[in-house]
Amino acid sequence: MVDVTAAPAPGALAPAYAGGQVARGGSLGLLGARSVMDSPFSTTSYTSQVMADQQARTIADTLVNDSSVRLTTGAGGFDDTFQIRGFAVPAQDVGLNGLYGLISSNRVPAEITERIELLRGPGALINGISPGGSIGGGINIVTKRAEDLPLTRLTTTYMGRGNLGVATDIARRYGANGEWGIRFNGMHRDGEATINNGNLQNYVAALGLDYRGERLRWSVDGIFQRDNTKNFRPQISLLSNTAFIPAPPNARSNWYPNTNLQQQDSTVATRLEYDLTEQLTVYGAIGYRDGWNEQVFPVSSQAVDAAGNFRVGNAFYDSYSKTVSGTVGANLRFSTWGIGHTLNVGYTGFQQEAGNAYIAQPGSIASNIYRPSLLPAVTLPRTDPRKASETTLTSFAVADTLSFLGDRLLLTGGLRFQQVQVDSYSTTTGARTSRYDADATTPMFGIVVKPLQNVSVYANYAQGLTRGQIVGAGYRNFGEVLAPYKSEQYEAGVRVDWGRVITSASVFQITRPNSIRTPANDLAYDGEQRNRGLELSAYGEVLPGLRALASATFLKPELTSPATAAERGNDAQGVPDRSFSGALDWDVPGVAGLAVNGRVIYTSGAYINTANTARFDSWTRVDIGARYRTEISGKPVTFRANLENLFGEEYWLTTGTYVTVGSPRTVIVSAAFDF
Repeated sequence: MVDVTAAPAPGALAPAYAGGQVARGGSLGLLGARSVMDSPFSTTSYTSQVMADQQARTIADTLVNDSSVRLTTGAGGFDDTFQIRGFAVPAQDVGLNGLYGLISSNRVPAEITERIELLRGPGALINGISPGGSIGGGINIVTKRAEDLPLTRLTTTYMGRGNLGVATDIARRYGANGEWGIRFNGMHRDGEATINNGNLQNYVAALGLDYRGERLRWSVDGIFQRDNTKNFRPQISLLSNTAFIPAPPNARSNWYPNTNLQQQDSTVATRLEYDLTEQLTVYGAIGYRDGWNEQVFPVSSQAVDAAGNFRVGNAFYDSYSKTVSGTVGANLRFSTWGIGHTLNVGYTGFQQEAGNAYIAQPGSIASNIYRPSLLPAVTLPRTDPRKASETTLTSFAVADTLSFLGDRLLLTGGLRFQQVQVDSYSTTTGARTSRYDADATTPMFGIVVKPLQNVSVYANYAQGLTRGQIVGAGYRNFGEVLAPYKSEQYEAGVRVDWGRVITSASVFQITRPNSIRTPANDLAYDGEQRNRGLELSAYGEVLPGLRALASATFLKPELTSPATAAERGNDAQGVPDRSFSGALDWDVPGVAGLAVNGRVIYTSGAYINTANTARFDSWTRVDIGARYRTEISGKPVTFRANLENLFGEEYWLTTGTYVTVGSPRTVIVSAAFDF
């Protein structure tokens, strides 16, 4: 049996699939909204329902439901850095309603998020160039809008140990036909959370306005986010030539006592769409973000040895960024000789000024990850950040999707002209120290074939130009801008919609230059990394009242042409070759309103270096939870309780030589009251 649903209204989100945890489709940037069965790419769109029922604090807590996505930074750290299909995707590459650079460069709170749209593989043609150079995949969040029914919700939360929170969600629609909408989300948390003797404060305020007329759709978002974290959990480096990797310390411990992090982001963005005719739609969007970070930034002057020993210094590392991001385009639908066309043209522009102030205290002290020493004080004067780089990313794209045989065959082809310009500046003298200006025209091809109504076979080839990485603190060539590079992806897969469950299988290959830490402690390119993989997934309502999310990824992250000939064919550092995510959510029979859930996240070991001399242990995290929906004085109330890392598994999260520890056993309890 196949569910048949009416097409959503223009501009509306795709409806949820059976079970409500995943949507039937989502945005593909330049190509517009597509159902998952019509997409030539591998995509998943998670709903706010699954975020709420799993009590996600950030989008990272939801994305780990996908086996192709892993977090390489821990809860309570500086930011959420993802790994998709074995390649890093930094927090700065998360899009906001299709625009890069407008969301926090540290992490995205769940409170502002209606959908999390996950694209696996390079998305340069459909989304433009990402500012952080991601090629493994793309993440786009869709902000919340007022729905047809009014909403007034107050949610109180306790997160062990001793972190208390309160959130509000208020939405209304006005006008004769509910044309005007307003939605406000606010949140505040304060308390110790996941690190001993730490304190985590979060503040979020988000206002979304929208208008939905017969032809015109308009929206505007204002978002304010501030985090103050005492004893945050940064990464630390391990000796790269080791044959023995030290065991991870207790997950609640902090090997850098007395760290401090303050971060703030303010964003305003607007989007407008207008249907000039039934066949032609034009659109434009623009946004501005101002963000800054102030942190006590410990520096390991000696990497951690097999016994856990290292030397550490201390510094102030403050930074800022100011970003303008926008797009304009048009979508034209027409037919020629019985062949349907969806022609898309679009322009994207991104400008960002970024600056920093790195004030390192001379000297270092001995410490140990199991018996850490207090960080030495930084007595040097703190200075304001100064401009370090200016980045301009522009692109123009055109793509056409041809449909044959009543949409049983879809062919998509497109080109994007991309230009990358980066100027680097000395934060001491203000003088420009380097500049590059590169451009390329990159193609994309995709095909979808539906041999049966519920079966979709697809394939794609995508190529993209990626901005070179700006080298961060901790490397000798700190501040240098690496050259831009091209990446390629080949992918093929099949999806089957069984009516209440969608299953999929795909194979892929992605190639890009390999990044390494040289013996001189420089970040540099070294040959090519080629990731070949197989992905399997299933989601939906397996049985009435039983919802499931399951996926498995098998990966070969191979070094194909390293400078060291003996390493040819070795695995890239920090990339696991197997991962699995599985979650069940079950309505308990006979007890109205009661549901229980569980989740298992498995990640195999990964090598610490390109020589493959030592391998991290695999790890498995188990989460459980329950919720109860009832009424108190005629008003809906939902109680939720989740226990993450049930068995207290201690494990390393890694990008290779840089590591942090996974989250400790954590209880989260909340009560949501609707008025």
